[in-house]
Amino acid sequence: METLSPLTQRFILHFGEMGSRWGINRTVGQIYALLYVQGQPLNADDIAEALSFSRSNVSMGLKELQAWRLVKLLHKPGDRREYFEPPKDIWDIFKALLEERRRREIEPTLSMLRDALLENPASEADKLAQERMREMYQLIELSTSWFDDVQRLSPETLASLMKMGSKVKTILDIRDKFRFGGSATGEADEDAAPASEKRA
Repeated sequence: METLSPLTQRFILHFGEMGSRWGINRTVGQIYALLYVQGQPLNADDIAEALSFSRSNVSMGLKELQAWRLVKLLHKPGDRREYFEPPKDIWDIFKALLEERRRREIEPTLSMLRDALLENPASEADKLAQERMREMYQLIELSTSWFDDVQRLSPETLASLMKMGSKVKTILDIRDKFRFGGSATGEADEDAAPASEKRA
């Protein structure tokens, strides 16, 4: 395998550092960055040589990436070695990361909150604590419901939605205007005010 350029090395090193913040260790992050930036399937020997990692570390890293569904296994005709490549679509990578983080971090929290909300509060302090937990549970449930909706969007629709940015708020303001008969800023129109208020 050709020696990595300084640009590619910089990307791989940075991705390794960032990976630890996303729940992926540095070695796994660097393996993934190499596969992503190369744009072609690589086998474990290629990866070990390019990153100066041991073969065993590469094998463990690839298993973890497969568990995250961030790489897939390939075989080439006449070659007994296993090759690996990431999803070709960047949106598939983005959604796989979000889904795995939800499975590892969000779902255990929801499970704990459900159990806590089923308990009978032993004091006023426990009642208050449960109310706070209920608020958190409802917020996370709403967020995961939104995430499920996003997962069903096509990459093209998702990209269009994200590019809209603040325009989404404008659309929601207009929707509320027609729903409540108010202005786009949420204020009630004068014609929509009760007659008693108009006579005051």
